[in-house]
Amino acid sequence: MPCAHHMKDARFALEDYIHFLKVERQLSVNTVASYERDLNEYIGHMEKMGYETIDAIDRSAILDHINYLREGGKSARTVSRHISSIRSLHRFLLRDKVTTGDPTVHIDLPKLEQKLPRVLTMPEVDRLIDTPNHAKPQGVRDRALLEILYGTGMRVSELIGLNMDDIHLSMGFVRVFGKGGKERIIPLGGEAIKSCLRYIEEARPVFIAKQKGAVALFVNMRGTRLTRQGCWKLLKSHALKAGIQKELTPHILRHSFATHLIENGADLRAVQEMLGHVDISTTQIYTHVSRSRLKEVYVKFHPRA
Repeated sequence: MPCAHHMKDARFALEDYIHFLKVERQLSVNTVASYERDLNEYIGHMEKMGYETIDAIDRSAILDHINYLREGGKSARTVSRHISSIRSLHRFLLRDKVTTGDPTVHIDLPKLEQKLPRVLTMPEVDRLIDTPNHAKPQGVRDRALLEILYGTGMRVSELIGLNMDDIHLSMGFVRVFGKGGKERIIPLGGEAIKSCLRYIEEARPVFIAKQKGAVALFVNMRGTRLTRQGCWKLLKSHALKAGIQKELTPHILRHSFATHLIENGADLRAVQEMLGHVDISTTQIYTHVSRSRLKEVYVKFHPRA
């Protein structure tokens, strides 16, 4: 008969599991921290409920924990993430023969209400991109950055990670390293190429004058790589000048890129590839956005709507 593993062993097992996520699965620091937070809360709650061994945790104990999270005001999305974390831990424990069963087998994830992403209209995008002052190096940089962000739909982390040798203006594409270091190629439009060329020739040399050998494509006034916060800040400032009332984040430009492509008839698989989505079901959200926009147009303009 297998020996029962005490709850203090669960702490060691959790350490092993976190090590496995970092080293074998090579998940990002933020993802690992999210698993760790969820699972520390889970094990802590099991201890409070009087479970002395990991093997004693059954389906009803996990359902109690889920109710506890819901009563604590956690959203369906957060509860769903917690369940995924707990399920992954139990599968790991079973695989490593720390436990003899998986109590999460018949627990379903809550149905999530699919929130449609907020997007800018095409005239709003035009106003935003035309806002930076071209007479100043900073304005030239900001215009290039906005053109690339909207023109490629890349994530802000991917944008600030770009190096000079990732951008190929004569051939019209940019090389991006996405989640998990996966490389993808995104085409660049004429406007993005033109503004980026001007930035590289006129503005970037001004910024990197004291930073010889700087490799980052987008740099700040000191010539060092532009940060995520720096990118958010300049976006907010230009949105304000452009009179855009919606709260604007780099991710909203990514959503706008995908929605506008699909609204204009782009193939879903091509959009999936450009966004770097592993699963096409993630990209399908943008067809919902297009449909909801189509309905708005229909209601507004059809005489018998």
